[in-house]
Formats: sequence, structure tokens, C-alpha cells
Amino acid sequence: MEFRVLGPVEACRSGRRIDLAGAKLRTVLAALLLARGHVVSDQRLTSLLWGWGPPVTMYAQLYTYISRLRKLLGKDVSIDRRFPGYVLDIGESRLDLIEFERLERSGREALLRGDSEKASTLLGGALAEWSGPAFSNVTEFLAEIEGPPLAESRAVALENRITADLELGRHHQLTPELAGLLTEFPLRERLRAQAMTALYRSGRQADALGLFHEGRRTLAEELGVEPGEELMAAYQAVLHGSRASRTNSWSVDSPVAPGDAVPAMLPPDSIDFAGRQSELTSLCRLLEPRRDAGAPSSRRVLVTGMAGMGKTALAVRAAHSSLQHFPDGQLHADLRHPDGTPKDPREILVRLLRALGAPVSGYAADDLDALVHLYRARISNKQLLILLDDAASDTQLVPLLPNTPEPAVLITSRTVLPTVTGSRTIALRPLDGVASLQLLAAAAGPERIAAVPEAAAALVSYCAGLPLALRIAGARTAARPHSDPAVLAGRLADPATRLRELRFGELDVSKALMPSWHGLDGPARAAFPRLAPLGQSPFPAARAAAQLAEPETYAELLLEALVDAALLEVSEADEQGRPHYVFHPLTLLFARSLCGRGEQPGPGHNWWLTPDHQALPVVAVGLGVPCPPGVPSRHSERSSA
Repeated sequence: MEFRVLGPVEACRSGRRIDLAGAKLRTVLAALLLARGHVVSDQRLTSLLWGWGPPVTMYAQLYTYISRLRKLLGKDVSIDRRFPGYVLDIGESRLDLIEFERLERSGREALLRGDSEKASTLLGGALAEWSGPAFSNVTEFLAEIEGPPLAESRAVALENRITADLELGRHHQLTPELAGLLTEFPLRERLRAQAMTALYRSGRQADALGLFHEGRRTLAEELGVEPGEELMAAYQAVLHGSRASRTNSWSVDSPVAPGDAVPAMLPPDSIDFAGRQSELTSLCRLLEPRRDAGAPSSRRVLVTGMAGMGKTALAVRAAHSSLQHFPDGQLHADLRHPDGTPKDPREILVRLLRALGAPVSGYAADDLDALVHLYRARISNKQLLILLDDAASDTQLVPLLPNTPEPAVLITSRTVLPTVTGSRTIALRPLDGVASLQLLAAAAGPERIAAVPEAAAALVSYCAGLPLALRIAGARTAARPHSDPAVLAGRLADPATRLRELRFGELDVSKALMPSWHGLDGPARAAFPRLAPLGQSPFPAARAAAQLAEPETYAELLLEALVDAALLEVSEADEQGRPHYVFHPLTLLFARSLCGRGEQPGPGHNWWLTPDHQALPVVAVGLGVPCPPGVPSRHSERSSA
């Protein structure tokens, strides 16, 4: 059998169309086909049939439609009742949507490889699966939900096929087709840019420029916006005569020719950078071009340290200090959202590709492999610096790495990453007293700090060498020119309120530490506040095991997880060579704050810190150990059960 949804919904047996009378019957079939072997619930089916106003007899009618479909489709397919709905198995039958997706994916991959001939053939075959607007004979409820995404997929495939045809020099044949397409899709800027390219290569520069101005008016009238970067780039290229008669030398997707797009994405350099001169020297040396046995050597450098340790400031300063080594530009991406959650590599790649002059509107945004191929092709053999800030994991990082040695990659992360190890890793430690005072003075003003040496020394002590805390203290001091810095020092003197005071605007020590804790797995997340009673002194795994009432080997695993998350540090080793662990003073206060102030969560809960540093219970995995007061254990869960 053959099923079709890319146009009118139809079912055919041996080339003969089956009579599916009624839009609702076709709607049920389309919904089951789109599920591709998964259950479609009764609720979804009724909403697609009747929207928000289903009749009282909706389940009886639905049963009738299913029965009619079973009878019409016969034994070639099966429709089974599977709670809470129905599932369709089409067996060896053909579905035009699946074939379209297969050909479109293969054509897109061929286009990325530069095989324009194959791409044109495959994408043309994909488009041939369409016989009209998708779902043109079903209820409006299904058509409005499922139609637009498929229409967008068709338009993107069409644009990619035109890209391939332009690469093959078929601009004369494309000009009439593109004129018709712009009537159908007047707001698609990529199509308009392609039409301008085809006109220009056909010797019609004036018509190409007229097409741009027409599109500009349409965008302004319909959407109130100016043309995007791709259409503007096409305009500039036509205006200056840079769109060649063939596209062998560069892709029609590119707004400028290769070599013209020199990204400059580095954040501004910090004006109060201080205290990291030796690390800066080492980092700049690692970023210098090197050759092993006559061939370029790969440069991947990692800067690690706990949250707030100044990793980004150091990396940005090193990047600005090394610009002479990267004539092809600099890329930058923050790999986390503002709330600390990791970004999807696809989101990052789209942004980097746009900076490289490769708009990705014609590529599926969810196709990671396609984005990686295009990204690596764009940066291959270029003297680029790629700064990837606050990497969460190797899984996130690997798609962003080049596959040639010429681009250098500078990564910051709170944890050690296996992709960058050994001599190419710089681990940041807290600043010493002299460097801390320099940073505080740079942030608050040298004269202001020099005038109050005792208060300045106290501020340095309370910030415990953490650059973020020092910047906050300095910024608060600078923002209150008539206030004595000793007042702030007095507020920081109380450990119970110190973290609450170490915030200024968007800068917040607790907020910076929270993602490190929240990113742990359940047992390590629960262990962290339970270790707070061990205090500031270094402690071995055996002592932690006693505190957690767990075997020492298991306690070691939890401690190493906390070290990996930069919430604990490895201190000295004892006489037997066993490591000791230690809290940074501010991390210890953070751990204590997670235990709350008298709140009593139920069993199986963990803690989440609110903006005013009150701990609230959230569902988490219990450790099953005796806990400090107010923190539940897995043992208590079992006993209560």
C-alpha cells in the first residue's frame, strides 16, 4: 500500500485510490500516520477532529472511524487499541513523508559536502513527493497544527535545491521559477537573495537591485522590519559586482565570499584585570603557533577553577593579548544560559556559523551533524581563535572543536575535561593577599583603598582570594563614594550573612556557585551540605565517610565528584599518600546555607537556595546516611515506609 499526506491525504492499493470519504476519516488516518508507530491518544484524536467543542458522542464516533479505517485498509496494515488510544502499523507500506525526509536529508548532506549535482537530484526527488499543500483535505484543526511545519520543511528543501542549481550554473533556468516562488513566498529572504543572484548572473543587475527594494518595502509593510543580514549581503554583493557568474568559489548561502567574513566576537577586555600575570604568560605561550615535525600542532587550552575564580577574565585578556596570531578572526560563545544550564551545541553552532558568514536558515536547526560539518568546513585551515566559555561537559564541547590544527581553542570550565588534559590545562587557585589587594583596588579605586588599609585588609580576608567576591566588594565600595569601606567590612565579618552581602547587580557569589552544585548527581548533591560540619580544616576520605556514615570507598567517589565540580579542593596528602580535601571558605558558607535555617523538609527531599539564601526542599535522591539536623536521609525514608 501507499499512503500520502504531502498534499491531499490518500491511501492507495496497487495504484488505485481507496475511497476515504469524509474529512474526519482522513483526519484520523493522518494523525495515526504522523505518529509513526506510536500511540495517538483518544484526547488528541478528538481535539484534531472537533477542536475545543467535541460532541457528547465523540468516543462512539471515534470508534466508528477506526472501524471504517480497518475495513477500508484491510490486512496490509493494523490499527490496534493500545491505552490510552490507537496505534497504526503500516508494515511495508510506503509513506510519502518518510521518503521526502530521507531524500531531503541525503540531499542536504550532499550539499554540505559540495556535491551539487547529487544534491540537486536528491532534493528534486524529495520535492517531487509533494502534490499540493499538506493535509489539504482534513479538518482545519489538524491542518493548522501539522501543516505549517511541513510547509517550512518543503520551503527549506526548495531553497537548498536552488542553492545546488546555482552552484551548477543554472541561473538562466532558475530565473522564471524564482519569480513565481517570490509571488508565493514574498517574505522568504533567502529565496529573494537567490533570485537576485540568478538575475545578476543573467546580466540583469538592475532587476536584481529592484528585487531587493521591492522586498525591503514588503518586509516593512508586512512585518515592520528591515532586511536581514543574508538579503543585505546579497544586495551589497550585487551592488559591488562581487557575485560571480558561477558559485564554484563560494556558496550562494554565504553573504560574503570566503576570506571576507572575519569574525571579531571577543568580549571587551577587563579594565580591572589583576593578579594573574604568571598564568597569563603561560596561557599566551600555549596559544602561540607551534609546529611538530614540520606540521602545525593542535592548540586546545583549558582554564579551570571554581565558579568566580576569574577564568573568563583571564581567557579574555589572553585572547586580546594574542590577536596577532589569529589574522582570520576570533569566535566566542558562552556555553551556558544565564541560569547556569548548559546550552545545546546546535544553538551555539548556529551563532558561530552566522559570525563566519554562513546563515543557516537553509539547514535544519536540529540537525547537529549537518551543523558540525558546515562549521568545520568554514574554520578548516584558518588561523582562528575560538573562545568557548564555561563548558559543561565533553558531550557539549566536542561538536564545537575543529578537525584541523590551525584554529586554536581556548576553553574555560569549572571542571577538568578529558578532551584537554596535562600541560594544556591551567588550574586557577585563589589569589594571594597582594594580588587580592591589587584587584580590590582596581575595582574600587586605588586612592579609596589606600586610604583605609585596615578595612581593605579585612575585605581581602573575607573575600578569601576569590576574584568574583573581590570585584563585588570593590564595586560596592566604588558605588558608595561617601560610605566608609569599614562599614562593608563589618557586614562581611559575620559568616552567617557574608554570602548575602557578596552580591552587587548581576554579580552574586551564591548565584555563581549554584549551577556547580545543581549540576551534580543526586548522591553528590546531597552529600555536599552534609559535609559542611567538617569545617575549614583539610579532611581525609575516612573522616568524610564517618560524617556520611558510608563506606570509605563510596565516600571517595562522592568527594571526587565534588572536586570535579570545583566545590571541593584537593589539599595535601598524609603520610600514607592519601589525599585530603578542603572547602574554600566561601564554598563552605555556601554549603552551610544549603542546610537552611530551621526548615524541615519531608523525606527524600534536597535543598534549593532562594535569592535571599533561604533553603527550600526540592525532590532529590537521598544518600541514606545520618545527616545534620534538618537534612533527611534514605534510612529515614525506609524506616517511615
